Amino acid sequence: MPHPRRLALPTFAVAILTLVAGPAAARPFTDAAGRVVEVPDCAARVVAAGPPAAVLLYTLAPDRMAGWVRTPSPAERPYLAPATWALPATGRLTGRGGTANVEAVLALKPDLVVDVGSTGPTYASLADRVQAQTGIPYILLDGAFAKTGETYRQLGAVLGLGPAADGLAAYADRTVAEVAERVARVPEAERPRVYYARGPRGLETGFAGSINTEILEVVGARNVAVGGNGLANVSPEQVLGWNPDVIVALDPAFRPGDDPIWRGVKAVREGRVYRTPTLPFAWFDAPPGVNRLIGMRWLAHLLYPALFHEDLPAIVADFYQRFYHVALTPEAKAVLLDGAVPARR
Repeated sequence: MPHPRRLALPTFAVAILTLVAGPAAARPFTDAAGRVVEVPDCAARVVAAGPPAAVLLYTLAPDRMAGWVRTPSPAERPYLAPATWALPATGRLTGRGGTANVEAVLALKPDLVVDVGSTGPTYASLADRVQAQTGIPYILLDGAFAKTGETYRQLGAVLGLGPAADGLAAYADRTVAEVAERVARVPEAERPRVYYARGPRGLETGFAGSINTEILEVVGARNVAVGGNGLANVSPEQVLGWNPDVIVALDPAFRPGDDPIWRGVKAVREGRVYRTPTLPFAWFDAPPGVNRLIGMRWLAHLLYPALFHEDLPAIVADFYQRFYHVALTPEAKAVLLDGAVPARR
């Protein structure tokens, strides 16, 4: 399945970037696509090629970031280390729509580009081409959720941050294994049927098997959206026909209880519509990066309350301290979980 984030750099951007590339002491590194890339001995200024790479890089090495793909919003900043708030925005270096700000990239003088996502031949070839044209080492790391731990270890190896990467990788591996072990106790027929609602009307969704709904499968839920590929628009009548037990919504503007058709859906009738937290990165998707680790734990608690008894706010606070380098205040936790968990009765 094609990944949504990569297109080639505009020709003029490649030409200009080539002018600023310079030699550096290097060593060979084999990335997730099997490419042997000469990376700097000390990669001090790193650019993320797209949003999943930006999240990964920030969680491991915020001090190595040369910039953000996009500037953090005022709402996002309290959930990020203050030292990163004012980093310049580059746009997607090889992303959809060719949004890279060439001048910003030039000013940053990066010595490494990190990309995270698909590692198939198409993307390996693109990485080779951009690297050859710019002279900037460009590594591909696997964005599959199941390989989160491995991806952290690879980035740690290339940045010389092995112990820190091992700690985050161990957390990821342990969390994935724990959730899988508990969910395995639930018979397939008893697992909740879930609809993922994107957009203010809730009518864009990710079909089963898409990267956008990957963590639904990780937590053993049954995605009601079948028979399509990737992201697509559907009708309210189609959702009514699927009749999900639970709806997970990305956009806080989505209010299905205001629509007579939506009120016929089981999840709406029973009050099981939950908003996915989005600060500083969405827990479910957007981007489909390591930010989904806390989303997986949240979904497990949401869908299987009898199996997951731990204090979710405490887990959230621990995750944000480890991965996002911030200590959450009680107020910040309340904002995150507003609408994301069942209301207390």
